[in-house]
Amino acid sequence: MQFWDNNNDEQSEDNNRRPPQPPPNWRRWVSPGLLVLVLILMLISSPGLLGGVSSTTEIAYSDVYEQVQRNNVDMLQFQDNIAVSGKFRSGVITTTTAGRTQNISSFTAELPPDASAKLLELATERGVEIRSEWTRTSPWLGLIVNFLPLVLIIAFFVWMGRRAQGQMNGIFSFGQSQAREKTPEMPSIKFDDVAGQDAAKLELTEVVDFLKQPEKYVKVGAKVPRGVLLVGPPGTGKTLMARAVAGEANVAFFSIAASEFVEMFVGVGASRVRDLFKKAKDNAPAIIFVDEIDAVGRRRGTGLGGGHDEREQTLNQLLSEMDGFDNDTNIVMIAATNRPDVLDPALLRPGRFDRQITVDLPDVKGRHDILKIHTKNKPLGKNVELEPLARATMGFSGADIANLANEAAMHAARYDRRLITMSDFTTAYERIRLGTKRPPLSNEKDRRITAYHEAGHALVSFLIPDAMALLKTTIIPRGRALGVAFYMPKDDSLHQSRKQLEAFIRVGLAGRIAEEIIFDDVTTGAANDIQQVTQIARRMVKMFGMSDSVGMVNYGEDTDQPFLGYSIASGRDYSDDTAAKLDAEIKRIIDVAYEETRQLLQAHRESLEELAASLLEKETVEREEIRRILGLEEDSDEVLPDAVAKHLRETPVAEQNGAGAA
Repeated sequence: MQFWDNNNDEQSEDNNRRPPQPPPNWRRWVSPGLLVLVLILMLISSPGLLGGVSSTTEIAYSDVYEQVQRNNVDMLQFQDNIAVSGKFRSGVITTTTAGRTQNISSFTAELPPDASAKLLELATERGVEIRSEWTRTSPWLGLIVNFLPLVLIIAFFVWMGRRAQGQMNGIFSFGQSQAREKTPEMPSIKFDDVAGQDAAKLELTEVVDFLKQPEKYVKVGAKVPRGVLLVGPPGTGKTLMARAVAGEANVAFFSIAASEFVEMFVGVGASRVRDLFKKAKDNAPAIIFVDEIDAVGRRRGTGLGGGHDEREQTLNQLLSEMDGFDNDTNIVMIAATNRPDVLDPALLRPGRFDRQITVDLPDVKGRHDILKIHTKNKPLGKNVELEPLARATMGFSGADIANLANEAAMHAARYDRRLITMSDFTTAYERIRLGTKRPPLSNEKDRRITAYHEAGHALVSFLIPDAMALLKTTIIPRGRALGVAFYMPKDDSLHQSRKQLEAFIRVGLAGRIAEEIIFDDVTTGAANDIQQVTQIARRMVKMFGMSDSVGMVNYGEDTDQPFLGYSIASGRDYSDDTAAKLDAEIKRIIDVAYEETRQLLQAHRESLEELAASLLEKETVEREEIRRILGLEEDSDEVLPDAVAKHLRETPVAEQNGAGAA
């Protein structure tokens, strides 16, 4: 699929508003230790809180006896014939034992010898409430009052010591592996849950069989690969494949991202590698899975400041551990990467990662199987056909297909549909391919420029035999583009000819040329077109050997040395004269294509203006309408599978947007 857009460099608005601040967290300021300290201070300063009577004043026994006689005492509480406390019915102005005169309501006084019985008799006659239960427990409460502050202080320091020890343990635990172990209770994934990668599954079957029956291989002297490297583009299911191996073998499975090995402390990565392999050996047979291994497995000695850094120490330890496998260890290491070109050669030699398995984009059959898996639990309408969708999703990875099914389900749910229809899939398909629709352009000048720009792309794609087939063109903004021409390859071809690449260049230049012919001026809307055209021409000259004047010599970048250190050290491997010839040849290819495309559009200017007018009126023009404008015969080529193309052509725009959907 290829599409050219207009004004793809449109910038988004700056957002200078300050983000909302989170509410304050009181736990950050109030720690348990602070609370304990405050409680200790309260107990020391106010021991009466645990004594049972608050705000008491010590007075003379004679004053107590006098107030009992006057019937002004409400309650008396005796404390083992040593002291008495109580409350007055009304405040009494008296002199305390400290020599101060004050109005008191609660009191305490020491009892003279043998005075307890006399005071008790008088209080009984006057009807004073007598309490005696408290006196039996007062010695214990006294002990509590005296020793509780000391106990709390000791507990506080013990808590602080344990907290400090925990922090120290946290520092030293950096060397422990952060790998996540799959347990039998977790849901397991089988090979049946992975589709579109039959060749990769076949090679991994040997690994599963070795983990299940290692003695079968040992008897014949065979050695199963110690390491398996899964290589492929993002989203093709490398991680899922590793989990399926663990599910099929039913062995211990340790999973970790390579970036988790490296920390700010020197030596942590190497320590974590040792700990990971130790855990795997203790649980053998086991599988170790390292995702994105290029984070630590990049080639050594590529830095400008020397090669002794934390990442290289981690890599050295990983190489050492993989060499330390015994023949009967029953541990297999699986790693995944989409950049095998940057890995250190020592990782890829036999004895470490013996086998590289390519997990590539799925073919038509694989895409069909993946669609079956991702739509298995979704209610599909009767008009949904998965095989045409599989043919239409050329270039989709497994993750892209999962996203397609999810977007279709979300579109159906957004408009309260109980079943997912074909229109939901086609709407999701266009959203993924072209971007989300935005409101139509309101500026008439922008609409006219965009209409002629997209009309130029569309016409040239019909007038050049080797160009990809156009499905539709629109001036409705999608994503960051103001207009889009949607192209679709006819099959899953893995090769591109020189004529096809030259056709790409001409179609890419057509939008800029159409603006120049109609408005006698150019705009910034062709910036993305020029970028793509230049990239194609540069590859034709420097990498593909498609220039007669330069010849079949590869002048591309050295993919074996994609690092700053090597690039500075090695420099360019061709002369300045050769570089000038390459630049001149790239410019010549673009200039020739520009002039031929200009002549082609000038010869069909009437069709260009008619198509632009149709775009201004309808905003979206389908393939058949462009053929009618050019006077071409009925389309005999099948651009898209009928089930998909029919919905893309006939589904009203309002329904594709969800308006009024039933």
